[in-house]
Amino acid sequence: MAFDGITVAALTKELKETICDGRIAKIAQPESDELLLTIKTKEGQRRLSISASASLPLIYLTNDNKPSPMTAPNFCMLLRKHIGNGRIVDVSQPGLERIIQLRIEHLDELGDLRQKTLVVEIMGKHSNIIFCDEKDQIIDSIKHVPAQMSSVREVLPGRPYFIPDTMEKQDPLTAAGEDFSRALRGKPMRISKAVYTSFTGISPVVAEEICYLAGIDSQMTASDLTDDMLTHLYRQFQYYMEDVRNSAFTPVIYFDGNTPKEFSALPLTHFQNLEKKEYSSISEVLSTYYATRNALVRIRQKSADLRHIVQTALERNRKKYELQSRQLKDTENRDLYKVYGELINAYGYQLPEGSKELTALNYYTGEELTIPLDPVKTPQENAQKYFARYNKQKRTYEALTELISETGDEIRYLESVESALDIALYEEDLTQIKEELSQAGYIRRRQQKKKAKILSRPLHYVSSDGYHMYVGKNNLQNEELTFHFASGNDWWFHAKGVPGSHVILKSGGDEVPDRTFEEAGRLAAYYSKNRGNEKAEIDYIEKKHVKKVNGGRPGFVIYHTNYSLVIDSDISGIEEVK
Repeated sequence: MAFDGITVAALTKELKETICDGRIAKIAQPESDELLLTIKTKEGQRRLSISASASLPLIYLTNDNKPSPMTAPNFCMLLRKHIGNGRIVDVSQPGLERIIQLRIEHLDELGDLRQKTLVVEIMGKHSNIIFCDEKDQIIDSIKHVPAQMSSVREVLPGRPYFIPDTMEKQDPLTAAGEDFSRALRGKPMRISKAVYTSFTGISPVVAEEICYLAGIDSQMTASDLTDDMLTHLYRQFQYYMEDVRNSAFTPVIYFDGNTPKEFSALPLTHFQNLEKKEYSSISEVLSTYYATRNALVRIRQKSADLRHIVQTALERNRKKYELQSRQLKDTENRDLYKVYGELINAYGYQLPEGSKELTALNYYTGEELTIPLDPVKTPQENAQKYFARYNKQKRTYEALTELISETGDEIRYLESVESALDIALYEEDLTQIKEELSQAGYIRRRQQKKKAKILSRPLHYVSSDGYHMYVGKNNLQNEELTFHFASGNDWWFHAKGVPGSHVILKSGGDEVPDRTFEEAGRLAAYYSKNRGNEKAEIDYIEKKHVKKVNGGRPGFVIYHTNYSLVIDSDISGIEEVK
């Protein structure tokens, strides 16, 4: 996952070819650390997504739009004022730094032609978007960095802009053989680490690739390299950098099955065991590789409060369940006390006064029992004591049985909400889950003049045989799908014994092919706690046999005489309808 200087170089080349000479038609700030620029070019409209997120900084061309807040943030308003309708005259990268500079030409308030620079720094948690004037003075930035946060460089309005210190790293595009040898010889560490810590813009995975191309073990200590080995390594280093200098990029993603493991702007031949897929642009690579991950990171951040509420409630209910189970175990001997009382009443008349025990035949089992007695009490009083103990434990058992059932239901419900939070991809999904938790009493409903509009909809897939399949993202959607959307002869699927989504297969009254049943089963497995398992048991039944639990939570159902199938949770071959 190397968003390194070489990836930035490939991206710079792509942006030069696509958005240079284009005009900025729209500037939006969908997140506090993210910009979305709509650029009109001769070839048509382009969208440039720029994120300075500490967890996932990105810049790439995209076709997707994102909703913006009702009130634009200050940084967005500033950019609109200065470079709205401005023309991008240049896209550059200083050396092999993880920095892209967009040079923008615009008219000021007096109608004079001016130039400003939008600097995008992709540097992990230090990533930023900085807006500078002609003299490289900072006008503003999406993240302010005062002296208290960084002693190296302040990023504040009015401060001069300069590239952060690269810790004496060399530019790999201009490094001579002597510089290369000197840099590596002086580092008592493995060769691959010596390479990426000595040169700007080179990631660990690229350093591994250069060592692999040179046929040198990357785990060797750099100081152990012979002169010939160093010369050979430098030659391969130069060959690799030559492709960067000539912009001979081949954007590629390496997959382990269906999971993207690594991407690169140039081929990585040492990933021989992974499946390689080439793309037409580095933006397409970044979009494919990061889009889902970025969405998940964002939604995880936004769902943190809801997750905390659910986790806290789950923890509390699990402790309660454990305590109730222990208390229930203490009532296991309740019937024995009843037998004790009956036997004392039956045989106690023959006991001498002050007896400490009674040995009698248990007429229920045919075995002899020895019953402890209180010598101070009469046999009748001893019998009453055991009957009272029996009645108390019987009442406790009955009450606890009901309470344990309720607590178990509550745990299963909260686990289903937890599962829904894992499935959620958009903010509207969270809105519906929040509404559900409000209805369940876990969130205090605020007084709102206008009820929040629920925009979240179930997922929609089409099987290989053309049958439509729908997946609920939360309990409210599960309830709606099963009891209001599905017809009686449609098929209902759910992962057995674990929280998960209801899947509805619309049969249209047809005899559905086995392949479609399997695909619906895969969806039920994927959208459950069984996601990632090679084998998941799925219950399926005609919808008309699925009944709602009286007084139960949304999405809770009962059914009998169901069919079962065991399937994997791979849905990569199933077409989703957007």
